Amino acid sequence: MNRSSFILGTRGSALARVQTTMVGEALRAVAPQLLLEEKIVATTGDVKQSLSLHEPVSEGSGLFTRQLEEALLAGEIDAAVHSLKDLPVVTPPGLKLAAILPRANVTDVVITRELGGWKKLALGAVVGTSSPRRLEWVRSQRSDLLVKPIRGNVPTRLRKFADAVILARAGLERLGFDLGIVNNEGRFLFEGRELFVTELTDLLPAPGQGAIAIETRAENNDPEFEQALKKIHHEETARCVEAERLLLRYLGGGCHMALGALTTIDPASQQLHLRATYVPFPLAKLREGEATGTTPGEVALRVATQLGEKLAVI
Repeated sequence: MNRSSFILGTRGSALARVQTTMVGEALRAVAPQLLLEEKIVATTGDVKQSLSLHEPVSEGSGLFTRQLEEALLAGEIDAAVHSLKDLPVVTPPGLKLAAILPRANVTDVVITRELGGWKKLALGAVVGTSSPRRLEWVRSQRSDLLVKPIRGNVPTRLRKFADAVILARAGLERLGFDLGIVNNEGRFLFEGRELFVTELTDLLPAPGQGAIAIETRAENNDPEFEQALKKIHHEETARCVEAERLLLRYLGGGCHMALGALTTIDPASQQLHLRATYVPFPLAKLREGEATGTTPGEVALRVATQLGEKLAVI
């Protein structure tokens, strides 16, 4: 007998809740009869905010996903909603990526407190980011700036950053901030104060950035629920992010890698084009690669060969 009520698991941050609401709305649009509930699951990355996001830790990968996956396997939730870039490149046995929503804007932005953008920051100004990819970009652009790790959800980072902070544009816009970006510059109000935005169009995003993934058990899901997930799945986005995640996997995987990657699809030929940048260790020379091909595996392997001396076996 088919069920009618299903539980979507989510982290408790404002952005995670918004993204789960987006998934719920998409499912209701294709299957109005479904009754959907949300369940907040605290993850290690949420609870232990002192943990480094850019270095291997004893807890291993999946700081923002593991507890959601455990809840899935235990039958406590029916689907887990993730920011795809948070997901480890290897899906645990018994689980699968059942659907990926259409990708949002993939670019990063620098937010500053003063007019003039990040290029006008004073010598020695402090830029907040916990991403090695963003750190190496700042070093390559302005070695005089001081980069410091910053943790917390988006509102927390907007409250506590010193002179500048780098965030994903998609997350800000999903939270309802009207950035007003024109010619890569914009501004918005946060808690009564005006903040200034510079879009970083020359910085490639993290693999999977801007995409929302829905993870389920690999088997024994309700057929009606499975069918609804198939209807909201966006195949073009899935092909693109698969190439980026395969590249990450070939290079060894992990959020501690300074890897930027972006795949696009030619509308006429349906060929995939993957561009990537990689800094293999701090202060190393930037490596660049790109390839065009018909499958995610093909372009990922070709670019990985350009970027890495030794590839992981997958």
